[in-house]
Amino acid sequence: MDKFTTLTGVAAPLKIVNVDTDMIIPKDYLKTIKRTGLGTGLFAEMRFNQDGSENPDFVLNQPAYRDAKILVAGDNFGCGSSREHAPWALLDFGIRCVISTSFADIFYNNCFKNGILPIVVSPEDLDTLMDDAERGSNATLTIDLEAQEIRGPDGGTVKFDIDAFKKHCLLNGLDDIGLTLAKSAKIDTYEAGLAENRPWA
Repeated sequence: MDKFTTLTGVAAPLKIVNVDTDMIIPKDYLKTIKRTGLGTGLFAEMRFNQDGSENPDFVLNQPAYRDAKILVAGDNFGCGSSREHAPWALLDFGIRCVISTSFADIFYNNCFKNGILPIVVSPEDLDTLMDDAERGSNATLTIDLEAQEIRGPDGGTVKFDIDAFKKHCLLNGLDDIGLTLAKSAKIDTYEAGLAENRPWA
């Protein structure tokens, strides 16, 4: 998993509440267990018309936001089913950070396990960040995980809270497998002792 330290990029404003995981990645794209290639299906039912053409009104189809790395979204982002394909699709598209006032618990935890930083802010701070995002590509946000702050284009900052363990994992690029491998020396020692003291095991 890639480390998350500091991210500077365009933030796309998604003024929709209760964005569920089926909206993030429709069920038609769940036939794969690969984490790559899902970016094409991100928000597919909103990004594309029925004939497959792009919907020019959807924010990620607008020129200023095609390369957005940050998403500023409405309340209760990631609700619905627990599909891990949702953060996979966001990451494959290039989104490394989602900012909202609240997230569904399973989606929130799945983000951390896939190198995406979900940030919870107050409604007032979300309004400010949404205004910043609506300026387009001329206004970028900087997310500083170590300092736990979001820096706006005009120099303003928004502080955010994060669990210390989740922060440690993102800063060091540790998913569940990485956390296990970090203890490989202790695992090897234990297994060697097991073989020596319990040869039948």
